[in-house]
Amino acid sequence: MNLTEQTTDWWKGGIIYQIYPRSFQDTTGSGTGDLAGIAQRLPYVASLGVDAVWISPFFTSPMRDFGYDVSDYCGIDPIFGTMEDFDWLIQSAHELGLKVMIDLVMSHTSDQHPWFKESRASRDNPKADWYVWADPKPDGTAPNNWLSIFGGSAWHWDARREQYYLHNFLTQQPDLNFHNPAVQDALIQMARFWLEKGVDGFRLDTINFYFHDAQLRDNPPLAPELRKSDTAPAVNPYNHQSHQFSKSQPENLAFLERFHQALVPYGAAVVGEIGDSERGLEILEEYTGVPGRVQMSYVFDFLSGDDLPAGRIVEVFDRLHEIAPNAWPCWAMSNHDVVRHVTRWNLPDQAAKAYATVLLCLRGSVCLYQGEELGLPEAELKFEDLRDPYGIEFWPEFKGRDGCRTPMVWDMGVNGGFSTSPPWLPVPHTHLQRTVVAQEADAQSMLHHYRWAIGLRRKHSALRGGTMTDIRAEGPVLSFRRRDDKQTLLIRANLSDDETGGLMPWQVQIIEG
Repeated sequence: MNLTEQTTDWWKGGIIYQIYPRSFQDTTGSGTGDLAGIAQRLPYVASLGVDAVWISPFFTSPMRDFGYDVSDYCGIDPIFGTMEDFDWLIQSAHELGLKVMIDLVMSHTSDQHPWFKESRASRDNPKADWYVWADPKPDGTAPNNWLSIFGGSAWHWDARREQYYLHNFLTQQPDLNFHNPAVQDALIQMARFWLEKGVDGFRLDTINFYFHDAQLRDNPPLAPELRKSDTAPAVNPYNHQSHQFSKSQPENLAFLERFHQALVPYGAAVVGEIGDSERGLEILEEYTGVPGRVQMSYVFDFLSGDDLPAGRIVEVFDRLHEIAPNAWPCWAMSNHDVVRHVTRWNLPDQAAKAYATVLLCLRGSVCLYQGEELGLPEAELKFEDLRDPYGIEFWPEFKGRDGCRTPMVWDMGVNGGFSTSPPWLPVPHTHLQRTVVAQEADAQSMLHHYRWAIGLRRKHSALRGGTMTDIRAEGPVLSFRRRDDKQTLLIRANLSDDETGGLMPWQVQIIEG
């Protein structure tokens, strides 16, 4: 491949379509989606007009957290296919003009990873310091008060070493020790492996969790009025702490610069996931506002459970301009970790179309989640259908992430055309009314609206890379200007059920000049 001829700034204002491989297309009859299925459906993705796909993890894994617990960073899990399938996927995507970003989970591995098996074997082996180990307090309790996002202490006792190891997520997901340069080297080498395979960039999972406080200081408590549930559900005691020492450490900046340098020869781009309810925009500025770190990152402002009226959008952008004036955000309203936004915000189709148009007119890059373009609602699942350990732990107050991960619906065939066998999660009956085939035949469908809105962004250079000014809300009417050296656009959106400001309910008006 001729790396020098690649366009390196495609990401700026670009549109990235997230694919959750388990739920996109099954080609083997296993009930689980696979890489060959993704390759098979790429013409549909390309027809949307997006720039790239982000593929959630498909690496070898015991699947305790469905691929976000990696046991071999350079292997394909057999349930998803083979390396030959991946090569075909890359080739197919590039022939269709699509970039491919893959999901790197670098903050932690599976406890079945060979690195961890060696690390836990003794205190003096070559990888003894590759994970975060600590002695107990004199009374035998955990080294400090850090909590896991999945509930309970972030420390787990290991009888082999008679020490605790850190896990910010599941017990089976031990945290790597980024203070060890050898760990950084190994991860950068792993990234190069995939770049040589032809990937165009990475989505970096939990990018602000890489480093921990080397002194293992206790996190301070957080006052009840300051607790937010953007990163963890409200019922999770994780929200009771200010996570000053367990994540978002300053040492991460130097690593991101090292990682960036490794990507430069390949022209690769990175989108980071920033999970921090307190300092999200500050971290966004630190990571993306300084050249040579990360091109773009997303925070959880539009992924939270809060409604998104015009005034709140203005508030987010006011804070962005104040706290992160140089940052490049990547906006998303749905993904594989949150309740689908049409359910979260109780949006009828007309409203969902308005929000899609607004999203695709914002300054920054955009992530769309599979099925979002069909207007799929969150699936209502029974407890016995759950697969997500997060939902099982906090049911019923928090039902987990399975409801947004159910299979894609392509047609009215068996299981919505996803699989000929019972799928790993059930296909909701409500989704079968919104299949791709049905919406292709309806000129007024959500699918055609998304194609139109994506085309609008691609048509107008000001929407991809221009400035965004004059952001205001007059009641439910949001307005802002997008401007570059070629054009100026005024966007006005009535985000309500009532006619107001000269706009019909849920009307979005785009005026040139």
